[in-house]
Amino acid sequence: MAQEVHVFAPATVANVACGFDTMGFALNRPGDEIIATFSQTSGITISIEGDHGKLPTIPEKNTAGVAALALLEKLGETRGIHLHIIKGIPIGSGLGSSACSAVAAAFAVNELLGRPLTRKELLPFALAGEAIASGGAIHADNVGPCLLGGMVLVRSNKENDTVNIPTPNNLFAVAVLPDLQILTSEARAILRDEIPMKDAINQWGNLGGLVAGLMKSDYQLIGRSLVDVVAEPYRSRLIPGFETVKQAAMNTGALGCSISGAGPSVFALCEGDATAFQVASVMEAAFAQHGIKSTRYVSTINQKGTERFR
Repeated sequence: MAQEVHVFAPATVANVACGFDTMGFALNRPGDEIIATFSQTSGITISIEGDHGKLPTIPEKNTAGVAALALLEKLGETRGIHLHIIKGIPIGSGLGSSACSAVAAAFAVNELLGRPLTRKELLPFALAGEAIASGGAIHADNVGPCLLGGMVLVRSNKENDTVNIPTPNNLFAVAVLPDLQILTSEARAILRDEIPMKDAINQWGNLGGLVAGLMKSDYQLIGRSLVDVVAEPYRSRLIPGFETVKQAAMNTGALGCSISGAGPSVFALCEGDATAFQVASVMEAAFAQHGIKSTRYVSTINQKGTERFR
């Protein structure tokens, strides 16, 4: 049995425009790393780098710690484990930072213990960690793709029922992170408690169209379906320059453009890497027009999810 395990868990884009709380996909970069080792201290101990001192090292208050503790309890494991977390995803970025740490911890501990559970069996433990960052709410649209890879549809958060949706080989994602921070609680508070039936019908149609477009490699259908009438009209108010950024992406050939998770990151899906790099450039430039620095990422849909370095 290994005495040390080093894993990488990728950033994710949740909601994917029309799939509020039900859809997400994994990127290749950025991501979090965790090094798990056996410890002489019982339970879970944590050290962190790259978080600028923002995250707690008390396991019960840390998403990675909660996930690891839940897994140890399930397995009846009494040996102590130390988790060294290397944060590569900025906190509050809308790229699944808290979910990524929870997934990485559950995956690393499972590997360290000889892989007693399958990858999909780790989902509830990662969700337990993610829940403390989202006020107790359980949403698998970040955790699912981070753990499993690919494009993930969450049929039921309550039942942890997820489905991987195949994606076209030439589908590329752009994620642009502006130098802003939006709290998930703030982004949720701005949403309506109820939505009109006509909006619900539009959203259902778009989500169905997106799934069909992905499965059929129908880029035009994917583009027509990447429309959010539930969250984007409200959350976009929290992102200065959003409309300019979105219009620049669409004018440059993006299939669609919307908010990644709760924001402030903005994502676009594109056909081909050439278009994706052009879209990334104009989105970054559009933020700059509003005096906002940003970081861009161009990625295929990461089909591997969380993986072990060694």
